[in-house]
Amino acid sequence: MRGRPAVLRRRAAVLARYAASPERWRLGTKFAVAFAVVAAAASLLTGTLAYSTASVLIRSDAKEQFQATAQRLADDVSRPTAELDARQTLTFLHSDDFTYQGVTPSGSVAVPIGADRSIEVLPVRDDDRAVAAERKAGIVHTREDTADGEDYRIATVSLGGGRGAIQIGQRLSPMERMLDVLALQITVVGVGVLAVAAGAGWLLARRVTKRLVRLTDTAEQVRTTGRLDLVAPEGGASPDEVGRLGRAFNAMLTRLAGAEAEQRRLVQNASHELRTPLTSLRTNVSVMRSFDRLGSDAQQRLVDDLQGETRELSKLVDELVQLATGTREDEAPADVELGPLAERVADRVRRRTGREVVVDADGSTVHGRPTALERALSNPVENATKFDAESGGPIEIVVRDGRVEVRDRGPGIAPEEVEHVFERFYRSDAARALPGSGLGLSMVKEIVHAQGGTVFAANREGGGAVIGFTLPTVER
Repeated sequence: MRGRPAVLRRRAAVLARYAASPERWRLGTKFAVAFAVVAAAASLLTGTLAYSTASVLIRSDAKEQFQATAQRLADDVSRPTAELDARQTLTFLHSDDFTYQGVTPSGSVAVPIGADRSIEVLPVRDDDRAVAAERKAGIVHTREDTADGEDYRIATVSLGGGRGAIQIGQRLSPMERMLDVLALQITVVGVGVLAVAAGAGWLLARRVTKRLVRLTDTAEQVRTTGRLDLVAPEGGASPDEVGRLGRAFNAMLTRLAGAEAEQRRLVQNASHELRTPLTSLRTNVSVMRSFDRLGSDAQQRLVDDLQGETRELSKLVDELVQLATGTREDEAPADVELGPLAERVADRVRRRTGREVVVDADGSTVHGRPTALERALSNPVENATKFDAESGGPIEIVVRDGRVEVRDRGPGIAPEEVEHVFERFYRSDAARALPGSGLGLSMVKEIVHAQGGTVFAANREGGGAVIGFTLPTVER
């Protein structure tokens, strides 16, 4: 109602168009890919750092161990008491981590006594022969080489006096294979983490998008069928964003459905209420064709009837426009004293109807829009003059502590109708023959409720009715 259904429909259409977009079908893939990319980046960074650190430490430790062993052997052979030749020296050397062999000045290889020549033979190069022929003991020459498909780090240590040299070989292939295994393990773990992350992303996306798809289906149904009585599946107690979206969507549908129903009811009731004055006007207009043949009294009655129907129709149209569009005077709220307001209403009613209107008011002051409050008070007073046309007694306006009562001595209100008098277009059987649209008291209710008050209606002791409202007062 009041211009909002079109806005709410546009919002529903926008939501439905977004929901129907192919983008939503790729949301699960996007989640999975995003999780996989993050996991891949984290795994790659962690794995690279781990492998680099491990390889540097392992290689550095192996190199330091090799260099220390070669230096210790150089120190041993450099002592004055070291008079053994290469073959004799190799008899005392043994290590599971290194390979030892002797090199004669001519470059031939001597292996430990009892050893099989086929086990491991380190390659001898010209630089190694030169070291073996050195007169000075303890000279060390280090290099890397390959023999029989194995990578070695080799150190040649001279025995001095041209007696040859001892070669120490450290196999690098096992260490590299160990690092390759480590790299493979890191890769496998990374791939596993990647798969788990992608799966977790897909499951999470499935859980989220599954609810979004149900919500989308509801939005599409609203768009295609125009039904507003549908309920989105995510309107429960879920505290996450999807749950909030579902509850907001349901609230929007409920409000839109209510606005549409209210608008439909207003149109139906308005068409019914407009039919009577329009029928009367149509009849009078047809009579106007014979206006010249009517007597002066009949002419006057006809004109008076036309004027009355026109006034009623104008009033009804004005009230309908206000109800349908929610238009009100552009007036800021202010403190309003109810006593003077009641006096103004009473003066206007006295002038229009000639009825006696008595005001009994205290100094109650409320906060609201003055013009709207004046209308809220004038409608019950005008109703009272209409229904209490025969008693001849005064219409009373009583104001006490923010409670406004309009009292008359008319026929009163039937008990079954008391709770309906503030409904739109409601008119009792006794009021059918009287002028009016049935909108006046409904507007009173709307104005009072908008300003934080309540309305009431009851029968008056001794005959008549009491209709009014209560508003919160302001201390002055």
